[in-house]
Amino acid sequence: MVNFTTMSGFLLMGFSGKPEIEMLFAALFLVLYIVALVGNILIITTTSMDHSLSSPMYFFLKHLSFLDLCYISVTVPRFICNSFMHNGYIFLWECILQCFAFTLCGCAEMALLTMMSYDRYVAICLPLRYEVIMDISTCAHGLLAVWASGILAGVRHIAATFSIHFCGANTIHQFFCDVPQLLKLSCSNEYVGELRVSGFLSLVAFVHFISIGVTYMHIFSAVLRIPSAEGRTRAFFTCLPDLSVVILFLSTSVFDFLKPHSECSTMSDFLLTVFYTVLPPKLNPIIYSLRNKAMKTALRKIFERRKDFFFF
Repeated sequence: MVNFTTMSGFLLMGFSGKPEIEMLFAALFLVLYIVALVGNILIITTTSMDHSLSSPMYFFLKHLSFLDLCYISVTVPRFICNSFMHNGYIFLWECILQCFAFTLCGCAEMALLTMMSYDRYVAICLPLRYEVIMDISTCAHGLLAVWASGILAGVRHIAATFSIHFCGANTIHQFFCDVPQLLKLSCSNEYVGELRVSGFLSLVAFVHFISIGVTYMHIFSAVLRIPSAEGRTRAFFTCLPDLSVVILFLSTSVFDFLKPHSECSTMSDFLLTVFYTVLPPKLNPIIYSLRNKAMKTALRKIFERRKDFFFF
């Protein structure tokens, strides 16, 4: 029997045992990572430099971009390095840190998406009270609650996961230290405590999902009362992509944690993981910036300012 006190690390198998296929996935992930990196940095820079983007919506958007950067950087760069170096070994302490940071960022992002949906609800359904409800104090306390919930979830998750004993091979059939994959290495039924934590976090995610769903129902109800057909269409096209990314992120992550896992991971297991680890940080900048007129105007101003500076 091998437990967490004596096991020095794990072997991440990635997507394929063939180096050429693994390199292909690494190249694809590198492109996706660069796109996510550039997009989120642009949002952070623009919302920080342009004073016209000082509303609570852009305040939360800036922190969502920062969370997305952290979230995708926890797993993807390590996988890219492992693939190019043909070495999937990860030390125990690195695995613990990765699990903690991944859970923290994932749970914090769920909470922040809920806050952003509430902000949109107040802006559309209660416009006359918006400045009173969404004041600086509300935004600051909301952001504090977001990070506190993420840290608490991360601590509980790693405490439950790495208190179990691991038996046999230390091979993880995933491109990062995925908790469901770690549970396969546990001895007997010692993972019951971790399953309780996973179930609790899934319940919290479900509550976030219901809260966001109810919020958007009120939003759509208000949108349907807009007299202009063009205004209704614009509002629907603004809200629906946001809601689709939230559904993609929450549904795939909860399903991956709750579904029974076989001994050997399939390609569908890997793709399911990609849906909630890699795609949301890439899609959020596209949805929240390229489709937002104020963001596009602010970006244009920044680039024109930089161009004038270089020509000067």
